[in-house]
Amino acid sequence: MEIYERIAHLRKEELHMSRREFGEKLGVSESVIVNIEYNRLQRPDQKEPLYKLICKEFNISYIWLTEGIEPMHSELDADSMAQIDDIMTGENEFAKNLFREFAKLDESEWKVLEKLIKNIAEELK
Repeated sequence: MEIYERIAHLRKEELHMSRREFGEKLGVSESVIVNIEYNRLQRPDQKEPLYKLICKEFNISYIWLTEGIEPMHSELDADSMAQIDDIMTGENEFAKNLFREFAKLDESEWKVLEKLIKNIAEELK
């Protein structure tokens, strides 16, 4: 599923909102929502601010919206989300890829990573 399809899914299936209601909540017109959902906005500078606004307004994970990686809803506070948004929209490809890979980890992989980091920290002491 592409970003514009996830936005339509979010609006219709999760939020049960019309395009007009969704647009009003975001402070944009219904036609902007139509253009987003039909992938008519081509310039990133048109899309990116709206993506961030959707995430903030509806507590949606930026990584889910842009990459399709679960969970859909953000479990982070607004400050943490803003920092992640800055990383994911910045120029540092290593940081972006690192966040993408972290988002794919399951619980057992997180435990392995935690153990690895603790071992490295002990070695550095």
